[in-house]
Amino acid sequence: MRANDEVGALLEEYADLLAITGAEDFKVRVYEKAARSVGGYAADIARLDDAGLRGIPNVGRSIAAKIEEYLATGAIHRLEELRTEVPAGVRRLTLVPTLGPKKAMVLYQERGIDSVEALAAAIDEGRLHGLHGFGSRTEENLRHGIEILHKAGQRVPLGAAMEVADAVVAEIAAAGGCERCAFAGSLRRMKDTVGDVDVLATSDRAPALMAAFTRLPLVDQVIATGDTKTSVRTAAGLQVDLRVVPPEDWGAALQYFTGSRAHNIRTREIAVHRGLKLSEYGLFDVESGAKIASLTEEDVYARLGLPWIPPTLREDTGEIEAALAGTLPDLVTEADLRGDLHTHTDLTDGLAGLEEMAAAAAARGHDYYAVTDHAPALAMQRMTDEKMLAQRARVRELDGAYGGMRLLHGTELNIDPDGGVDWPPDFLAGFDLCVASVHSHFEQPREEMTRRLVRACENPYVKILGHPSGRVIGQRPPVEADWDEVFAACARTGTALEIDSFPDRLDLSAEHVRRARNHGVRFAIDSDAHAVPHLPYLRYGVGTAQRGWLTADEVINTWPLDRLTGFLKADS
Repeated sequence: MRANDEVGALLEEYADLLAITGAEDFKVRVYEKAARSVGGYAADIARLDDAGLRGIPNVGRSIAAKIEEYLATGAIHRLEELRTEVPAGVRRLTLVPTLGPKKAMVLYQERGIDSVEALAAAIDEGRLHGLHGFGSRTEENLRHGIEILHKAGQRVPLGAAMEVADAVVAEIAAAGGCERCAFAGSLRRMKDTVGDVDVLATSDRAPALMAAFTRLPLVDQVIATGDTKTSVRTAAGLQVDLRVVPPEDWGAALQYFTGSRAHNIRTREIAVHRGLKLSEYGLFDVESGAKIASLTEEDVYARLGLPWIPPTLREDTGEIEAALAGTLPDLVTEADLRGDLHTHTDLTDGLAGLEEMAAAAAARGHDYYAVTDHAPALAMQRMTDEKMLAQRARVRELDGAYGGMRLLHGTELNIDPDGGVDWPPDFLAGFDLCVASVHSHFEQPREEMTRRLVRACENPYVKILGHPSGRVIGQRPPVEADWDEVFAACARTGTALEIDSFPDRLDLSAEHVRRARNHGVRFAIDSDAHAVPHLPYLRYGVGTAQRGWLTADEVINTWPLDRLTGFLKADS
C-alpha cells in the first residue's frame, strides 16, 4: 500500500473519531478533505518535505506535522489517544448505512451499544424505543443497513484487492526462479468484491518463491506455508494464497482457479461426456490416464471442444452455450477506449486542476477527454454560472494543447426528485455533453424513482445517465426503480448509460448492464476521476462491462471523435 493510502486512511479515521467525540463540524471536514487529498495525490508523500506536504490541497501546518510524525514513527500520537476514548466497535457502527458518527456516539453513551452486533440485538429487543432521534423509521433503516453491511462481510472492493494482487504478482515475478505469475479467482473475473486473492506461479524453485512471498512488506500474518501453497494475511485482513505449479500445468491450473464453481462444474461435465477428467493438474484421458492438455488455457478449452472463454464471463451465465454455438461476444477492452467522459477538477470536489487532469489524461493516450464538474444544485460545491463559463473558456483555450487531445466541456447535472436538472435549456446548450446523476433522495418509492430517471433521460441535453443506480458497494443499495422501463427510455431517447468505474460504485452493475443491453442501449465507461490516480480506474469499468457481455461498438467512448460528437449533438 502506498504511503498516500495509509495516511489517507489514518486521516479519515481521525476525522471519524473527531466526529464521534463531538468535535466541531468544520474541524471534522478539514480532516475529511485532507484524507481525500492525500489519498488522491499523484506524488509519493513519503518523498515530500514539510513544504511539499503543505503544498497538497487541504493540508495545512497541523496536518502536515501529523503526516511527518507518522512517516517518522509509524504512529500519530493524538490519533492513538482518540482510539483509547472510542471503542473500535463504535467506529465500526458508522459503517452502517444511515448511521452517522454523532448517532453512533449517542447509542454508545445512552445504551452502551459498542458494536454492530450489539446494535442488531438492541433493535430486536426494543431497547432503542424512547431514544431521541431513533423512531420506528430509523430502526427500519438501521436494520436494513446492518443487512447490507453483513452481506459485504469480509469481502473487499475490487480496487483494494487488485492493488494487493498487482503488488504480489510484481514481487513474485521478480523473484529468482519464477517463470510465470498471475492472479486468478474472482479477481481475474473482475467481481465487484473479492473474498481473497489467488496468485499462481510456475517455478522449479517453489520453496524460494514461498520464502520470498512470506517476506513481502504487505504480509501481516503467515497463515500456513508449504511447498506448493502458502497463505498469508495483510494488515487490512485480506487473505492472499500463492500456489506454485509445474510449468507444464500452467494452463490447467489457471483455468481451474479462475472459473466460478458453477463454470468449473460445467467444464468438468463436458470433460466427462468426452471420456476425460479435468482438474487443476490437466485434462486426462480416463481410460489410459494420459495427460492430453495442460500447458495453456487455450489447449484445455480446445480439447473440450470450446473456444477460449474470457475470464470475466466464466460464471455459468450462458457463456458455455454461447461458446458451443460460436456466439461468444468480442468483448470491449481497455485498449478500445479512446477517452473519458466523466471527470472532475478542483473547481468542485476534485483534487487537481484542469491543466493537471488534462495532461494526465493525454499521457494515458486519450483522443478526447471531458471535464464534467458538478452543477449548482449540489450546493456544497458552490458552482455558479460565472465559474462554469470561465472554465469553459479555459477548456477552449487548452483544446488540442495536450498532444492534440480534444478537450470537451461538460457538467454533471443533479437529477432533482421530479426528474429536472440544474440549468435551463439555453445554458445547457453551451455544453459539449451533460451527464445527469442522482445525488439525493435515494429512498424515493419505486414508481417515483422510475419517473424521475425517465424524465431525466427525456431531457434532450442529457446524453449520459451517470452512476444510474446510485449504489455504493457495501454502503448504499441501488435505488428502487423499474429498470426495464428506464432502460427502454434510454434506448428510445438515445441516452447512454454509464458504467462508473470507481471501485466502490461499479455502477451500472454487470447484471444491469446485461439487462440494459437487451434493450439496445449504448454505454459509456467513465472513471468519475476526482484526482489523477483515479484515471486508471477505467480498468474496473471495463471489467464490469465485460461481465455484462459488452462489445466495443456498444460503448460510445470507443468511437472516433466525429462519431461521438455526432451522438452527443443528436436531438439537442
